[in-house]
Amino acid sequence: MLIVMEKAEHVRRAGAHIYRGGAFKPRSSPYSFQGLGESGLKILAKVRAVTGMPIVTEVMDEDAFDLVEAYADIIQIGTRNMQNYSLLRRSGRSRKPILLKRGLAATVEEWLMAAEYILEKGNPQVILCERGVRTFVHHSRNTLDLSAVPVVHKESHLPIIIDPSHAAGRRDQVIPLSRAATAVGAHGLMVEVHHRPEEALSDGAQSLYPDQFAKLCRQANAIFSTVNPNVSL
Repeated sequence: MLIVMEKAEHVRRAGAHIYRGGAFKPRSSPYSFQGLGESGLKILAKVRAVTGMPIVTEVMDEDAFDLVEAYADIIQIGTRNMQNYSLLRRSGRSRKPILLKRGLAATVEEWLMAAEYILEKGNPQVILCERGVRTFVHHSRNTLDLSAVPVVHKESHLPIIIDPSHAAGRRDQVIPLSRAATAVGAHGLMVEVHHRPEEALSDGAQSLYPDQFAKLCRQANAIFSTVNPNVSL
């Protein structure tokens, strides 16, 4: 709890508006850390109560949806579930905003159609999240598709944010990719931060240190103001 609260205060002071934490963690290996479940949700609720930041967390399946919905301000549908149509339909019946991540090998059209499953059931509050697609490269975990941003602007009314942390998989690429995402017109960034990443139970290698995150916020705000001179932050 103490570590989470410390991180939350760091990112809030740096300029974060929303706090994301994984109470349920989809992992490639069944032996990897899978999250804290409801105990994790309670920690996130404490973060919201103390910092005032809304919280977003991932739901893994329909069985856990009611539980996650009771705690979260925004519900994330992860990459592996982008085409889990029963989960998308359940999200469409929720009154909470849904953060829909692009699938590992999904086209933009397939991604937008996944969003339609949510919209069609009556929930208009969908946020798209580009997080990289799987390619043959080895210099990053995935290839961040920044071209998806202007395509979504053209084809959809939905907001789109970028997750450079999961795209890169390594800390040194996160800030440059974040700057580029802001310049190309993304509505927001989802960035992982940890003040002791070597102790992180997952994704420590891609997590920014708090001072790096503060630097990124200053740079991203400057770029956003240049690209969108008529929009106040």
